[in-house]
Amino acid sequence: MSAGADLRRSLGFWSATAIVTGTVIGAGIFRTPASIASVVHDPRLILGMWVFFGAVSICGALALAELAAMMPSTGGTYVYLRAAYGDAAAFVFGWLYLLAATPSGMAALAVFFGELVLAAGGADPGAIGWGIPLLATGAIALLSAANIAGVRAGATITNVLTCVKVGGLLTFVAWAFASGAGDVARWWTPAAAGGDSNLAAAAKSVLFTCNGWVYVSLIAGEVREPERLFGRIIIAGTGAVIAIYLLANLAYLYLIPLADMRGMVVAREGMRLLAGPAGAVFITLCILGSVLGSLNGVILTKARVPYALGRDGLSFSFLGRAHPTRVTPHWAIAIQGTMAIALVFLLRDPERPRRLFDRLTAYFIMVEWLALLFAIAAVFVLRIRRPDAPRPFRTPGYPFVPAFFVGGTLLGLSAIMVSSLGEGDWAPVAGLGIVAAGFPTYWLWRKLQARAQPAP
Repeated sequence: MSAGADLRRSLGFWSATAIVTGTVIGAGIFRTPASIASVVHDPRLILGMWVFFGAVSICGALALAELAAMMPSTGGTYVYLRAAYGDAAAFVFGWLYLLAATPSGMAALAVFFGELVLAAGGADPGAIGWGIPLLATGAIALLSAANIAGVRAGATITNVLTCVKVGGLLTFVAWAFASGAGDVARWWTPAAAGGDSNLAAAAKSVLFTCNGWVYVSLIAGEVREPERLFGRIIIAGTGAVIAIYLLANLAYLYLIPLADMRGMVVAREGMRLLAGPAGAVFITLCILGSVLGSLNGVILTKARVPYALGRDGLSFSFLGRAHPTRVTPHWAIAIQGTMAIALVFLLRDPERPRRLFDRLTAYFIMVEWLALLFAIAAVFVLRIRRPDAPRPFRTPGYPFVPAFFVGGTLLGLSAIMVSSLGEGDWAPVAGLGIVAAGFPTYWLWRKLQARAQPAP
């Protein structure tokens, strides 16, 4: 069976581009500005980090477009890793997605959704012990069921919520600059009582916010005319996201002094300044739509990795079965949702309920971007191993563009590792431990598979 032959190619340019923007623009652009403001006290450094990691992401997206157009198969990143490095690397990637990256990412988004719902209802999220986990569970279960119902249902949800979040952000940005209520000098004036800046801690927040542009490659087997459209889809989606992020940060700094951002949802407070309580309600609804849209995009796309793994015989075969009538990877969606819900309850801290989001994302970035680094580096490997393979889209500026992505990502991950260890946080090491555990697990899996084969 060819890759993705049992899943329909039902997504066009706009739906796939909406998946890119809808998945990347999620919790981060609303939740992380306050975190960044608490550790970086010079707006020039903050804007510089967004520009730098935005450029890193664009370079990665350009290289990804070559791989996706060359191998337009369901599973995306998994497919590229397998082609470049072999079955063991592909198995470990699937292992990470199934057990670490996908469930923790889904759970973190759902937890932020729960926090927002409680806060919008006037309740203190930290005072209601079971409120956040129960709301998170409901969001995961509902969106997982919608994506099992059909890829068009999942894509429609993403399209609608992408319009809500992008429309809300652009409305906020336009209103902020048109109001004349801010001060452009805040773009370059350091906070008065700043102190030393922790760029490594801020890098973690920026990388978390920029994460997700790779996910559309996971559904390449369901995009119509991928050889012709995929380059445009990835570049348009990623470019739009980075532009929106820069505009949003400029608007935040224009309206609110950097020192005052700590501990607040900056977009909500900004709209409160512009339009009073009604504005705060409006942007809160947009943020809720943004988080749900991102969560839906993760569910829709990442289930294709265990599906492809099971289809290719590198995991349990039932994971690679499509629903007989809905034509969706229903087992993969159900299992990743179940594991995400389990993490919500296993990692909750009854004493500090709001700590759950940070615990879920602590090792997510290290695992996710490490896998992405090797996936984009596959461009170099496949240019050498398959020089004559058809490449409908070729990375412009090769080899400098993918090299900039690799170098920038290594710099960011190294800074995060050093900063975390300096603070006594071993979560990145735990993430690397999960990576290392995948290789002996693959060896054991192969042994068991060999024993299960009938003797000749």
